[in-house]
Amino acid sequence: MFKIRPVRADDLEDLYDLSGLYTFINLPPDKELISSKIESSLRSFKQKSDNLSNDHYIFVLEDLEASRVIGCSMIHARHGDEEEPHFYLKVGQENKFSESINTGFIHGTLKLGYDTDGPTEIGGLILDPTYRGNPFKLGKVLSFSRFLYMGLNKDRFKETIHSELMPPFDADGKSPLWEAIGRRFLNMEYHDADVLSRKNKEFILSLFPSGTIYETLLPIEARDAVGKVGADTEPVKRMLESIGFKYTHEVDPFDGGPHYRCQLDDIKPVKTIQQAQIKKGKTSSPKFYLVVTDNKEFEIVCLKGNLNNDILTVDEPSSFGLDDGAVKIIMAI
Repeated sequence: MFKIRPVRADDLEDLYDLSGLYTFINLPPDKELISSKIESSLRSFKQKSDNLSNDHYIFVLEDLEASRVIGCSMIHARHGDEEEPHFYLKVGQENKFSESINTGFIHGTLKLGYDTDGPTEIGGLILDPTYRGNPFKLGKVLSFSRFLYMGLNKDRFKETIHSELMPPFDADGKSPLWEAIGRRFLNMEYHDADVLSRKNKEFILSLFPSGTIYETLLPIEARDAVGKVGADTEPVKRMLESIGFKYTHEVDPFDGGPHYRCQLDDIKPVKTIQQAQIKKGKTSSPKFYLVVTDNKEFEIVCLKGNLNNDILTVDEPSSFGLDDGAVKIIMAI
């Protein structure tokens, strides 16, 4: 049995173990940094800040039989403010035509932009790879639990929800766009610049080219990376598109990974949030539902069942206070 809940202080060791499974900037293999993130999440869940940029939420997926955390996902209530803007490259086109020689070209363009009142950002989705393929779709459960929380606590978040996807990297694990632009203007490794940008974004505005960048002048590998996702990220892209997210024609200024957005109220799972009475009984072709079992801590489990108006029929026994006849908040996934 699995459940989703807010991170706790004693999850540090499990999260540190997870951080060693991936090269992931949102969960670095650094106990001090992870501990700081946990403290920020504990404070945010307890009470939202006057400045939403300070609010970070970490949800963890716990394997109850193994008594350990096997995954996590995160929300940053506002990504981009006056002190640390949200930077992006706007992807556009410029038409050139000469009447005298009857020749024209359409050039792809990139131009640095920034936002000081940014959107809410979702990210930090990590699942222990040994749990991939689980019949309860644990990766999807981890991701969608954030939408359920945001849908029930809209005052804590911005109206626009933002996601940055990972682009393809070359055979050596390098970013083609970074090698073509970032390295030439910032004179540092991609990973070092990415880490620094989490704490200090001044260097981006000061050193990154501010004029129009013509994709024609970039190597083909860099051009092909703009707005694309890597093979491992393709399922995430399809999932976001299926629930209402759209490509903004903006990309990460370092690696060209695409930015996707959707209004919180327009996210398809959010529209399905309702109260339902849990009933035990036989089901037919059941669907998956997230069920909030404890409103105080926001504890979630995933059940398979049939929903008819405000009655959710499930055929598997469960704990967490989901007794026959219990009324709970649910969301279809």
